[in-house]
Amino acid sequence: QVQVVESGGGLVQAGGSLRLSCIASGLTIDEYDMAWFRQAPGKEREGISCISRSGGAIHYRDSVKGRFYISRDNAKNTLYLQMNSLKPEDTATYYCAADRGMGIFCSVSSADMDYWGKGTLVTISS
Repeated sequence: QVQVVESGGGLVQAGGSLRLSCIASGLTIDEYDMAWFRQAPGKEREGISCISRSGGAIHYRDSVKGRFYISRDNAKNTLYLQMNSLKPEDTATYYCAADRGMGIFCSVSSADMDYWGKGTLVTISS
């Protein structure tokens, strides 16, 4: 049975940092492109970053470019999201997702994802 579990969320002040982790079981992430999504209260879920299975292709949403950094450790079956210079508008539940995809480019489209975690809440105070 496939499980994708996020951790690392919490409450931090604006300007602070958090590192999210996503550990997968029941699948080997080196066969998947991986992505991070977030959903703020009252808003639709949005894709914020993705990384191809080799790590050779990475994409960031404009609003997080230069502040968030995605990485993966295939040996640990783990995906990371380093979030720096956090802003109140980054407050959301953050989700990890796996995309079997093509493995060349990565996607931040929800429709392309095959497996999802249940999310971890990130709250940024002003």
